[in-house]
Parts: sequence; C-alpha cells; structure tokens
Amino acid sequence: MNVGVAHSEVNPNTRVMNSKGMWLSYVLCIVLLHLVLLSVPFISVPTVWTLTNLIHNMCMYLLLHTVKGTPFETPDQGRARLLTHWEQMDYGVQFTSSRKFLTIIPIILYILTSFYTKYDQTHFVLNTLSLLSVLVPKLPQLHGVRLFGINRY
Repeated sequence: MNVGVAHSEVNPNTRVMNSKGMWLSYVLCIVLLHLVLLSVPFISVPTVWTLTNLIHNMCMYLLLHTVKGTPFETPDQGRARLLTHWEQMDYGVQFTSSRKFLTIIPIILYILTSFYTKYDQTHFVLNTLSLLSVLVPKLPQLHGVRLFGINRY
C-alpha cells in the first residue's frame, strides 16, 4: 500500500518533460489539433498547416516562456517564482534531451508546414516569424534575460 507517496523533487517543474509518455502526449496533441483544424470544411489545407503551426508556437511561447513560477507549493523557498518554465526545466541545464526535443519539434513542424503550403510567401513569412518567436527565447544566451524589462516580475 502506498500511503503518503511523495516525490523527492524540490520543484516538480524541473522534471515534467522527462516523465513517462510526455513526449508522445505532446506529439499526439499536435496531431489532434491538426486533425480538428482539418475537419473544418471551409479552411484550405495550406491554411490548416499554417494555423497548426501558429497555434502550436503561440501555446508553446505562452506556456514555456511567459508563465513564471510553479502551479503548486514547493519547498524551494520561492526561488522558482521568477523563472519561466523553460528556465526551470532540468534545473537550468542546457542541451538536455527534453530541451532538444522541445526545440526540434517546432523546426519539424515548420518544415512540414513550409512543404505543404508550397512555400507561399504569406504563409512562409508568418511561419518563419512564428518559428523565430519560439526558438530565440530558447537560446542559452537568453537564459534569465528579460528583454526591455518585459516579464521581469
């Protein structure tokens, strides 16, 4: 019997992307989003690919690079309250497998979107800007940096 089972992590945000099935769940959510958008009858396939990419990147930016702190009480004395989820992930260690995975997926989605939109100029510009908006904050040089004081507190 597992009474009082607890985790040993000081901050569970540091290990959430390494938990069982998380990568598969993440990819399946992207596929589900794409299928739901494909089921809308009046939206073309290139537009669906662009919408899938834009929605994915917007959600990724908001959840990983904007939201700070932890959703639960942690015994870390409030050290994580000023860090985004990306900065908390893997205790801030760069180039771990989960960080590489979360960097590769938007790139793969961008390549697929560019191919299926036949490199249309409008779609290409939108998707490139969207890709840059999620890749630039992931750079190790920007760890803990708040540009123009945005999201400092």
